[in-house]
Parts: sequence; C-alpha cells; structure tokens
Amino acid sequence: MQNIRNFCIIAHIDHGKSTLADRLLEFTHTISERDMQAQVLDDMDLEREKGITIKSHAIQMDYPYKGKEYTLNLIDTPGHVDFSYEVSRALAACEGALLLVDATQGIQAQTISNLYLALDNDLQIIPIINKIDMDGAMIPEVTDQIVELVGCKPEDIILASAKTGIGVQEIMTAIIERIPAPKDDPDSPLQALIFDSVFNSFRGIIAYFRIFSGSMKKGDKVKFIYTGNEYFADEIGVRKIALLPKQELKTGDVGYIITGIKNAKEVKVGDTLTLVSNPSTEAVHGFEEVKPMVFAGIFPVETDDFEELRDCMDKLQLNDASLTFEPETSQALGFGFRCGFLGMLHMEIIQERLEREFNQTVITTVPNVSFKAYTTRDKDIPIIVNNPSEMPDPSRLDRIEEPFIRAQIITLPEYIGNIMSLCLNKRGLLINQHYLTSTRVELIFELPLAEIVFDFYDKLKSCTRGYASFDYHPLDYRLSDIIKMDILLNGDQVDALSALIHRSRAQDFGRKLCSKLKELVPRQQFLIAIQAAVGAKIVARENISAMRKDVTAKCYGGDISRKRKLLEKQKAGKKRMRQIGNVEVPQEAFLAVLKLND
Repeated sequence: MQNIRNFCIIAHIDHGKSTLADRLLEFTHTISERDMQAQVLDDMDLEREKGITIKSHAIQMDYPYKGKEYTLNLIDTPGHVDFSYEVSRALAACEGALLLVDATQGIQAQTISNLYLALDNDLQIIPIINKIDMDGAMIPEVTDQIVELVGCKPEDIILASAKTGIGVQEIMTAIIERIPAPKDDPDSPLQALIFDSVFNSFRGIIAYFRIFSGSMKKGDKVKFIYTGNEYFADEIGVRKIALLPKQELKTGDVGYIITGIKNAKEVKVGDTLTLVSNPSTEAVHGFEEVKPMVFAGIFPVETDDFEELRDCMDKLQLNDASLTFEPETSQALGFGFRCGFLGMLHMEIIQERLEREFNQTVITTVPNVSFKAYTTRDKDIPIIVNNPSEMPDPSRLDRIEEPFIRAQIITLPEYIGNIMSLCLNKRGLLINQHYLTSTRVELIFELPLAEIVFDFYDKLKSCTRGYASFDYHPLDYRLSDIIKMDILLNGDQVDALSALIHRSRAQDFGRKLCSKLKELVPRQQFLIAIQAAVGAKIVARENISAMRKDVTAKCYGGDISRKRKLLEKQKAGKKRMRQIGNVEVPQEAFLAVLKLND
C-alpha cells in the first residue's frame, strides 16, 4: 500500500489536462507508440470533436522510482463548469491533485472552484504551469497568481509543456514524493466507493471503485450497501488501456468489478461495496448527491418509441450519474421524460449522445429551472414547479420564489463595463469587485438561475472576446414576480412552448417567439393566429395569412357582383376550414425557442 498513489488532474477547460494525461501514459509506457493518439483517454467521438472532457477516466500506470515499483492511479477530470459533479466524484477517490494552469491565460474561474473542491477533500495540491513553450507565456505573472491562491512557495511550482513533454519527469517525481500513500485500514471489513459505472452490451454493467478498507477476491459475494442487493464478483481487475483481470484487489487500489448486472437501476454511483461474509455497517462518507440546475422535457419524435427511449435513458444514466429523469406527458408531444441537467452544455451533450450512441431522434422542450410556488391555502408548504404545466392557478397563488446563484467571473479590466451591463440586464446584483492582479479582475454577482440558463455563457464570451471565465454555485430561493406565458395557435394552447418567465420580460419574449414561429410554421389554407398570452391577456400576436386560390381568374369582365359572390364563397369555406383544421408545429419550432437571440 505504501507504493500506491491515487491522484487526479484539475484545471479550467482547455488548459491541457488530456494532453498531460497522454504524456504521463507515454512516459510510464502504459500505452505503446502504435496505439498512441491525441486525447487517448477521451474515448467518445463527441469529446474529440469538441476538444473537451465529458467523463472522468480512471487508468493505472506502473513506474519504477529509486529501486521501487510504484502503482499510480490517475483519474482524469472534466474542466467545464457543467461537469463539476464528475470532478467531485473523482476527488472522493484520490489523495492528491495536479493543479494545471495555462501559462498564456493564468488562473480562471473553474481553476479556483476545482481547487476549493480539492481542498475540501484534504488533497495534496501540486501546482503546475503548463504551455511554457508558447509565445504568449506569462510565467512570472502566473507564478505570482498561484503563490497567492495556493499559498505555496514559487519553487514548489513545476514548469511544464504537456505538448512537448517538458517537465514530465519532475511531475512524476513530485507525484511520488509529495502525494501521500493511502492511509486506509487493510484489516477492517471491505469498503469500496463506486465513483463511476459504464454499460457494456456484452458484459452488463462495469462499476469502477476505490477500496478504502479490506480486500476483495474474484468470486467473492459482494453487497451494495445503498440498494442492499448481493452479487458474485465474476471478474475484478484494474484498468490499463484495456481491462486487466486480477485475482485480488487490496486496500488503496482503484479497480473495476463485473457482476453481470443488466438493470441500470441496481447500481448507484456513490454507493459502497462490501463483502457479504464480513460486511461493513456504514458507507463511505463525503459523497454528495447531484443537484440538477436546468430542467427540460425530452420526447421521442414517434410516440411508439417511448419504451425504447426509456431503455436508452437508463443506460445513459449509468454512464452519466448527473442525469436525472422522470416520465411526463404533454398534450402536444405525447409521452416523454422530464430531465434534470447540470447546465446547457450538459443538456446539449445528452441530446447528442442519444442520437449518436442510441440512434434516438428526440424533441427537447424549452429548458427552465425549478421554482417554489406557495398557494393561498398552504402559505408555508411549497409546491416545486419544474415545468409550466405544474404551475398553480393564478387565483390560488400566494407567491413564487426562484433560485439564485452566486456567479464568479474573472476577466480583463477593459471588459468590466460589458459584463456589468450584461449581468444587470439579467436582473443581477453586483456583490464584489476584486483585482487579483493589475490585469485580472474578479467580479462576484448574484443572479437568478433562470436568466443564465439560456444564452448567458455565449453572450459573456462574445462581449469579452472570449477573455472571461465563469463559474457558479447555487445560493437560495428568493421572492420573484414569475408568470406563466402560453403560446396559442388559433386559440389552442401548445403546452410544449409554454414558459415560466419574469413579468418584466414577458412582452419582449412573447414578441420574439411569435415572430420566430411565424417564420417556421408552414402556411395553411386558412389564417393562423399566433398569440402569446399571460393568463387571459394577449401580450403579442402574429398572423400567418392563408394560401389562396385565385377563384376570380375565370371571370372575364362581367358584373362585380359575380366576382364578389365567388370570393364570399371562398371566405366561408376558409372560415369552416379554420374551425376544424389542425396546425402542425414542426420540430424546428421547438428548437427555435432555444436560439431566440441568434
């Protein structure tokens, strides 16, 4: 156990985590040159295309140092704010962390937030400045920033370039000398924390775990403490580039277990494994439940595909524990699921993965957040409102509270004005403004979560030319003037386009939505009225005029009353058609709501 080191890499998005992981794998000869490719641990096509890490990846490396053979378990973590839940899970299984900072960009918001997560878990931090070979590297400035943030000495910081391999030797030495060995108890009953799981269509569920006490042998009967289910360990082992079976895993090891479980509900990430023969009475502490931030409905295009979509969502949830969902029905879209996501990028990734990995084409409704509504009957017991259809009737409504977040934005001083106007337009409050250095300023805002759900991140990037980093934490619920806005087509409500919105935004939002729908809904033989309504009050309206046949074309000259008679006849027919005609809303219309400001 003295020769085991468990560590992860934490950094802001795009600071070179995956590239550094590639170099470490090459340096320890865990992967042969023939198999080497960029971002080798990012095994999803999506991760390679977008250049981001979506899932944590655990891999074991062997490295000889001063005559001893060391086992290093690396857990590579995502850097985007939406995937911070993955990071918290990875940190629960480690003793140390490599804090990676880009020499050209310096410390950014997600760096700070991931660092605090690591310090909460009492991890040993090894600061590294990456990309020192680039032209714009600001090594002295970034060194000062790290010293101020971490409180280390300048000589503790390792200078490296993950692309060229500079500094990898020093990093390996620091991992072995600075990160402590696991301090777990090998003689206690088995306690293994499950920090990840994946679904394999041939072998069932593969669960990844870290052993905190005791040991596990192949063939042992194991028990999941949370679910209470018992299984035989058909195969256990460690993950190199491929899965490597072993006969026994001991305290401090990071490994995998295959028990032949096929049902996704039976494995819960964060659960603790123990032996049936010598059980541990308590689970591993320090693991937090996921809190979804954004809610949206996901519906199959064909209603018959509902059961198939349910299976796909179950399998996807295994691979992504931060996805939560429950069945719901919609008048316009039929049966589907109400899903909780950690953010807009997370929602986009889930939609992409359903299409790529499971061939499921889905319709996504307007994303929103959960509000607390209080009725006049029960003024103290809140009703959680996740989608507009759950909103109580306005006549019974006492008040509504909406969730607020604390947003931390780090940027260059010249963009402060742009950020201020953006955040104040989003009903934000400036809490603090603090200069980290003469060229970096940190702004702290309190913002309603509903306002940042749509396009806040994109707008922030565009108004600062990409020089702002953003991170947020949930705060509390506060009293707010939230109303439900419905979209009516010829007087019929389309529930999938309803939205919960602040009263001051309703008219503007309604106008934009109506004009967008006017472009997208196809013309019919009759007039279509598109209306945005708040309660009984119409706040915006657009008309799609009817397609008309030229019924007077056959009238050459003659009395005007002949033409009028034909036009009146056509008008009566169109009126009758409008009463029985249905307006089909195309799928693009549902997606258009997400891109209103484009």
